[in-house]
Amino acid sequence: MSAQAPSAVILVRATNFVPNPATAADNAFQAEPPEGQSDDATAAKALAEMDALADALRDAGVRVHVFADEDHTRPDSVFPNNWLSTHAGGYVAVYPMYASNRRHERRADVLEMLKSDYRVQSIVDYSGLEPDGIFLEGTGAMVLDHVSRVAYTARSYRADIAVLERFCTDFNYEPMAFEAVDSDGVPVYHTNVIACVGTDVAMIALDMIPDKNRREQVRERLSVNGRRVVELSEDQIREFAGNAVELCGRTSEGRRRYIMAMSARARRSLRPDQVAVIEESCEIVAVDIPTIELAGGSVRCMIAGVHLDRRPDQEPVLTEAVEAINEDDPVTADGRDVA
Repeated sequence: MSAQAPSAVILVRATNFVPNPATAADNAFQAEPPEGQSDDATAAKALAEMDALADALRDAGVRVHVFADEDHTRPDSVFPNNWLSTHAGGYVAVYPMYASNRRHERRADVLEMLKSDYRVQSIVDYSGLEPDGIFLEGTGAMVLDHVSRVAYTARSYRADIAVLERFCTDFNYEPMAFEAVDSDGVPVYHTNVIACVGTDVAMIALDMIPDKNRREQVRERLSVNGRRVVELSEDQIREFAGNAVELCGRTSEGRRRYIMAMSARARRSLRPDQVAVIEESCEIVAVDIPTIELAGGSVRCMIAGVHLDRRPDQEPVLTEAVEAINEDDPVTADGRDVA
């Protein structure tokens, strides 16, 4: 498994999705549903899009953990990467969230699954910083280079630099913070809408970093180990071309394959020469998710990657007595949808 590309992911099947009014103020990518479309219709379309993404990732040989969410008070729960990240060596981080109605997206059952199915040594929880108005929204606020150990971070209300430095100290990353704005001067709300770092390729809107010196420092840091940098335009960013993620799947024969997961809208915005560079190292897997993108995030936001070692499958050794009990009271599945 590549250090950068996880072979397993967590998705949340949110049955009550709607664009979150509490995040609209600083999320310039957010939009309203079509006029006259009911919340129920919006939620149903989003659910079908989420299922399509899960199926596409499974078809690519990625292990997919799906958690259901029927809570109508969590409109953005389809984006778990903002409250959770996992790291090689058995480490997990839990993050402080900017919008108060997103803070109960954090779920004990997700953490319990990770501890049960993967080797988890420590969970570092920063969510206690929320009452102080200090936030760092996970791998939305940070785009992590797990190979060179760099945390690329656009400054915003959702990315406090003091917490970034604390995270980098705890998890051994180099903080690389910068200003990023659109053509109207509006700060980018999450770094992962303008940048994606893969093993051998990165996509980023460098022109949205106004400080030319910092822009060149970011470019150099991304490419120092031979990684190719695909520069995206602001128009492509608005089509979510930067909101992609590299994953490690398997072919039907069991061979490793690297994919770049993104939305169909993002894929359509890419030029042929950009696609060619990406496909030198990754196969593009694109899924149409126009309803979910109304909330201002795309495929990358929907995926919490699992960078942890799996525990070996444990085959229980049953005694005759236990076997007899199980015949009368069979063990049922725990409800997790794992492929």
